Amino acid sequence: MTTVEALWLGFVQGLTEFLPVSSSGHLVMAQSLLGLEESGVVFEVAVHVATLVSVLVFYRRRVGELVVDTLKRRPEAIAYVGKLGVATLPAVALVLVAGDFLEGLFDRPPVVGFALLTTGAILWSTRSTLPGARGETPGFTDALWIGCAQAFAIVPGISRSGSTVATALALGIAPTAAAEFSFLMSIPVILGAAVLKLGELAAIAPEAVVPLMVGSAAAGVSGVAAIWLFVRLLRTQGFHHFAYYVWAAGAAFLAWSWL
Repeated sequence: MTTVEALWLGFVQGLTEFLPVSSSGHLVMAQSLLGLEESGVVFEVAVHVATLVSVLVFYRRRVGELVVDTLKRRPEAIAYVGKLGVATLPAVALVLVAGDFLEGLFDRPPVVGFALLTTGAILWSTRSTLPGARGETPGFTDALWIGCAQAFAIVPGISRSGSTVATALALGIAPTAAAEFSFLMSIPVILGAAVLKLGELAAIAPEAVVPLMVGSAAAGVSGVAAIWLFVRLLRTQGFHHFAYYVWAAGAAFLAWSWL
């Protein structure tokens, strides 16, 4: 992978990781449409770690509060961290059971087209759930359901942020709180993926180091901008409008794949 390709893919990853349009799906589409070299799982993990930094930067105050309050053993903070842990379990279980199958989906571009159409339906469903949002924090059962949505989003083309926030809204969680929980629950998942691939990251060729760093930097910067836009759209109840885009993108990519 060249440095320019890494820069482009990193930008796409960061921008689409937090907008409800599926970052993994867009990476597959970018590689297929532009004839870019396969980025591979190592690149995927590297740019995801960069977007993790975006979350920590944007929610630095909230993360700091959780860390301090947890160390002070305050019940509310401990409970919230526990809910993040519960939300992580479904994705971990799914990867352990069907990790190889899920990884193979990245080599099947048509899967992305159908998954994007599904993402559009998920986003469209939020038209009716936004006005009824009432809760400021999810319960443990809510966290488990949101975690199941995150596990489903391992499929390339299914938006993680879109599916988790849509689920939270359907459960009655307020938009801003839903976004915060969705982004914070990505922290353990991304860290887990990075740990599993540490061996591969350590074994990358020297000539791949610079492209990897450039791609990661691009993902980190664009990720912060994407989170800001995402939260703003939730507050203005414009979240479901992304359905038009993912439907069009999914249909166009399917047509291109067949032709």
